[in-house]
Amino acid sequence: MDFTSIKLLLAEAAATAPNPKAQMIQTFMMMGLMVVVFYFLLIRPQQKRQREHAELLKTIKPGDKVVVSGGIIAIVVTVKEKSVTVRSADAKLEVTKGAVGEILERAGEASEA
Repeated sequence: MDFTSIKLLLAEAAATAPNPKAQMIQTFMMMGLMVVVFYFLLIRPQQKRQREHAELLKTIKPGDKVVVSGGIIAIVVTVKEKSVTVRSADAKLEVTKGAVGEILERAGEASEA
């Protein structure tokens, strides 16, 4: 190799040096993409579940068969603003509405079992 070819190689290497502004923009774009993915995979589904649970709590009425968060299956006796009174076997419990996990059977519907 002679001196001119070395000079050309060094000039090419210097011309292809990364642009610091472009790297910074690329880093911010990747962070933004990660935030968007995080939102659609974690935050949005959780908000949907919260809305569905709030709607379920609005529709509770006496006679519904429910599952309480502790795993107790009970029948709703009374519904108050913030709590629900349920009866399971011989026990009568008053739990917060948020403790109701799901409604197994609506009042007036026939059992499928």
